[in-house]
Formats: sequence, C-alpha cells, structure tokens
Amino acid sequence: LFVSLHADKHSNSKVRGASVYTLSEKASDAETEALAQRENEVDALFDVNFSQEYDEELRKILISLVQRTTMTCSAKFAGELIPELGKSTKLLGRTHRFAGFRVLKAPNVPSVLVEMGYLSNRKDRDMLLSEKGRYALMNRVATAIASYFIVHETC
Repeated sequence: LFVSLHADKHSNSKVRGASVYTLSEKASDAETEALAQRENEVDALFDVNFSQEYDEELRKILISLVQRTTMTCSAKFAGELIPELGKSTKLLGRTHRFAGFRVLKAPNVPSVLVEMGYLSNRKDRDMLLSEKGRYALMNRVATAIASYFIVHETC
C-alpha cells in the first residue's frame, strides 16, 4: 500500500478540507486535472524505467490487467480512509476524487494521494502546522491502513 501525503493551496482562501485521490486516466474535474499536471511535472524527475524484456504491446496489456485490480484495491482503501479522516478534519465535498497522478501509477501497488488540507486556508494551515493536528490526522491514516490489511487480505 502506498500513501502519498500532500498539502495544497487554493486561490480561494475559504476552501478547506481533506480529499483522497485514486488513479484514473480521466480527472474528476478541471481543478483536479490541473493539480495532477503540476504534481506530475515534479514527479517526472523520478520516472520508472520498465524492462524491455517483453514486446511493447504485450507489456501494456499485462500492466493494464494488473493495474485494473490495483485500482479496485486503491478505491477500497480510499473508502475506508475517508471516514477515518473525517473524524479529525473537515472533508471536501466529493471527497474521493480521481486523477492521473504519476505517484499513483505503480501497476501492482494499491495507492492513494491524500490532500490533507489547504495551506491557503487559515484553519487547515493551523491544523497542519500543529503537532496535535498532524498526530490526529496521521493516527486516522494509520487506523485506516491497519483496517485495510485486516479486511482486504487479497488486495
């Protein structure tokens, strides 16, 4: 299981709350697409180099099959993580979002990207800068991870 932790900013300082992203080639909205594009530019520095052992087309098919199962497992984890996060922080509407973040593209590792809040919002920023706030948030993430491995042994 891979969990990528992020804190973003927004042009509207009133926007606040956490959200969870899982992989999709089509972003759930224009703002999500722009965010994924910015993040992917940074992540391009650490690109994965796949083996040329297999024919290119066969490699794409195999990766697609594995990735489909991985995406299902990622969505299951997001479904358990979101209610946990809501116990310690405000959640954005449409909390589970979808985008093509590079960090989520490992074909065989269930992955989520957690936007913990907005540094442009005073309440989110204060929570993220406080030890108590970070502890509460990460405690919820740890609880969701433990639950995920107990419930979903096959993922």
